[in-house]
Amino acid sequence: MPHLRLLLFVFFLLVVAFVALADTPSQTTPYWAFCINPVTPTPAKPDDNPRRVPNSSAVFTTAQTQDLFNPPDWHPPDHPPMPEIVVHGRKPDVYACGYCHLPNGMGRPENSSLAGLSADYIIHQMTDFRSGARKSSEPRHLPVANMISRETKATNQEIAAAAEYFSKLERKIWIRIVETSTVPKTHVAGWMLVADTPAATEPIGQRIIEMPEDLERTELRDDASGFVAYVPEGSLKRGKWLVTGGGDGKMSPCAKCHGPGLRGSGNVPPIAGRSPSYIVRQLFDMKSGARSGALSLQMRRQVVKLSIDDMIAIAAFVSSLKP
Repeated sequence: MPHLRLLLFVFFLLVVAFVALADTPSQTTPYWAFCINPVTPTPAKPDDNPRRVPNSSAVFTTAQTQDLFNPPDWHPPDHPPMPEIVVHGRKPDVYACGYCHLPNGMGRPENSSLAGLSADYIIHQMTDFRSGARKSSEPRHLPVANMISRETKATNQEIAAAAEYFSKLERKIWIRIVETSTVPKTHVAGWMLVADTPAATEPIGQRIIEMPEDLERTELRDDASGFVAYVPEGSLKRGKWLVTGGGDGKMSPCAKCHGPGLRGSGNVPPIAGRSPSYIVRQLFDMKSGARSGALSLQMRRQVVKLSIDDMIAIAAFVSSLKP
């Protein structure tokens, strides 16, 4: 009998180990979508030299462009007046929404484009951040960590004001999609990919390389300077096939929920023309369960069978569409 109990105990341990392995993701987060800044022992101190950008009369120092509670507004005539929570946040807890998402709401690869999302949808996402129903598959991804630790401290009134502001902004073409087999060599800086210096190239492989069109202007947070995303050759054709329901039963046609042209429908967000890096992150997060709100659970049924290559193709095609 002791031997039988020992055998049963060993069998139990093997079953537990098997279940644990089955629940462990077989693939880590793709570094090019979940960009993590390298650790720098002593960050460079920003200079106080006056800086300018094209088509703007504004002047800011580099230090001013990095102020989380007073981000630069290079083009005030291009948007309505910003609510206080968007332009200044609330010290010491809540960063200005306009710092990460920019005054025009178009955002950068490391965060979300809020322009044109319905106010109800934005409020719903903030509720998910607060409850823990929305987080990142990569805990070190600081933009999401900041949303959870800081921006959820905004009051309901502040969130409503920001949501109303961003919902009124017009979406525009912000990202240029290029199919290619060769891309610039890049590294992570500022939670996004930037070109190496000196410049060099390498095969794209199965990646999306999204980077600023003009790094200097992007670092100065000029919301008139967009991005380019290099995607593997053939991505657009395969992505269209998947998005329109040709994925051999992997997913339903995206337009069924996201509307004609994937420009949104009611409280379902527009996805046309959005950052492909962002789209891959969200698909990955929904599949992994990091996003588990009610709307995300509906999406999880659609993405559970997708491979990372499928996600790349879908993101490439969706991002190529006119917003």
